[in-house]
Amino acid sequence: MKPAERKPYLKIGDVARLVGVSPSVIRSWESLGLTRPHRTASKYRLYAPEDVKLLKRARFLRKVRGMNAPAIVQLLKRDGLLRSASNGTSNAIGTRLRQLRIRRGLSLAQVAKAVGISLGFLSALERSHMSASVSTLRKLARFYKTNILDFFDPAEPNVRLVSPDKRKVLEAGPGVRMELLAWGNTVMEPHLFRIAPHSGSGESYHHEGEEFLYILQGELQISLEEEEYHLQPGDSFYFESATPHSWKNPGRSETWVLWVNTPPTF
Repeated sequence: MKPAERKPYLKIGDVARLVGVSPSVIRSWESLGLTRPHRTASKYRLYAPEDVKLLKRARFLRKVRGMNAPAIVQLLKRDGLLRSASNGTSNAIGTRLRQLRIRRGLSLAQVAKAVGISLGFLSALERSHMSASVSTLRKLARFYKTNILDFFDPAEPNVRLVSPDKRKVLEAGPGVRMELLAWGNTVMEPHLFRIAPHSGSGESYHHEGEEFLYILQGELQISLEEEEYHLQPGDSFYFESATPHSWKNPGRSETWVLWVNTPPTF
């Protein structure tokens, strides 16, 4: 390809100035699938002109219409301006949910009523057109007498080393990305949670076991029954999973949490 035919890729700082938002906002929008920059061998982000155009549209929707990032993503997808990411795990979840329902001879309406979600939402989940929050996935897992870990399809032998590009990924609702760090016959269930600003678990939920959190970056607000805690980078947190809990990212940048459950019944 001749140099004149190459796309004029831009670095994140240049894009931030053109769009009028901070680099951290662009990175948080990326975690939601709003933009998918190219990566150099050294992992630097490079943006094409169409990325800049889409980000400017997102900034307009946020500033003029007051929409948050998950709502912007849904609107752009609906208008055909943003393609859904090709995510094998997300597609597997829809297929897995449909298989579980059909094996039990249940209709969409029966499962939706039992779990407490709308029929249309369940149908969209099974067709991989939408993602569910952690609390909703937990309700579905409990109804089918399985666990969320099963949605990762971790039926592979244990591996000692898992590189970042080999992690199993679950999109647990808008703005929540769960990356499984180890699987197989383990007694722990370690994840890297990446939580976009103002995203979280949804309703409170509970299950058997114990949980340990370590905040790598950003901040996390976690509620245990009537107690509320605000965690900052470097903070660690332990609690029993049977205590009803919910959580969210109250900040303006993406939060990263090392989150360990034991036993792996999440």
